[in-house]
Amino acid sequence: FVSETIDMDQKVRLYKTAKERRRYEDMADLYAVVKTTQHLEKAYIRDCVNADEYTEACSRLISQFKTNEKALDGINTLDFINEYTMDCPLAVERLLTAGVPATVMHSTGRVSKDKNAAVIAAEATQEFITAMDVLRLNQTAVDEVQPVISSLLNSLNKAESVAPEFDKSKIQEWLVTLNKLRASEDLNDDQVRQLLLDLDTSYASFKSSLK
Repeated sequence: FVSETIDMDQKVRLYKTAKERRRYEDMADLYAVVKTTQHLEKAYIRDCVNADEYTEACSRLISQFKTNEKALDGINTLDFINEYTMDCPLAVERLLTAGVPATVMHSTGRVSKDKNAAVIAAEATQEFITAMDVLRLNQTAVDEVQPVISSLLNSLNKAESVAPEFDKSKIQEWLVTLNKLRASEDLNDDQVRQLLLDLDTSYASFKSSLK
């Protein structure tokens, strides 16, 4: 029997090829993004960062997360989080469910003092029209529809002061739905028809709430 001396200072290599190395690096990046998002969400809840700082940082993390997901094609992110016992419920909600910063989903109560009620209402109205026009022009790819719905919701959040009774839940639901789809996917005919109906109904309700 020949005993071997183990060098405790020797580095353990997790990979044998450059491809395997890149995959481990991508997994490390994903881990870091999820953990950072969790800390950012906690900081925002505790009012340790202001809305603008939070929105900028969160948007950047969401973008990085989507890039990591593409690089790690074949890995289920939720399984990854559970496997490494990351315990990041706020990050899961932000990255996997909402897909946009909390300040986009919900009003922060901050409205520019430079804008009067008429301007705020006009901007939201234009966002409604733009969103419906995109669908009517058969632009149904997720990466074409999601930005206009996100922009619409952002305008509606700013318009809460002029239309406090307006219910924007349908728009929020559609944004969550779109964020769960891949950018290259297209909405099917039923989805387009339903989204148009919800936009039209919400637009009429928004105009009524201004009166």
